[in-house]
Amino acid sequence: MTPPRHDAEGLSVTAPSDTELVLSRTFSAPRALVFEAFTRPELLRRWHGARGWHLVVCEVDLRPGGAWRFVSRGPGGAELGQSGVYLEVEAPGRLVQTETHDGWDVGAALVTTVFDEGEGRTAMTATVRYPSREIRDSVLRTPMERGAGEAYDRLAELLAETPRTETP
Repeated sequence: MTPPRHDAEGLSVTAPSDTELVLSRTFSAPRALVFEAFTRPELLRRWHGARGWHLVVCEVDLRPGGAWRFVSRGPGGAELGQSGVYLEVEAPGRLVQTETHDGWDVGAALVTTVFDEGEGRTAMTATVRYPSREIRDSVLRTPMERGAGEAYDRLAELLAETPRTETP
């Protein structure tokens, strides 16, 4: 197991096995609100991606067997496409889905995201299991950690703007 790496904003990234990455972050919001921010296109479009990147395609069929597809556009018109299928949807506590990236022919990753609430704060833990150590290591060599940290910062900003007496 590798030691956790933390960004300044609270993202923790660990590699507990040869094929897994675990991303953890706590948000100052109830888990129902955080879960909705992860699953509602109108909210995802407001935070998903590193700063300078924005979802130009955001399709979510939130049910077991339902597909999802995101296309992000960034600086210089660069695009990154991701897609998968929801395997489990247990609102507001858990999502399990597959994930592939456009151009990936290495098989799908399995992403399990758990939302635990305590004292009005939500701890989000996403465990990503890749088909091999080589793929996990190649992901670690990308700016994924910076991008996820910036995306979660954007999510924290969105959650701070959302009144707690309403569902977003």
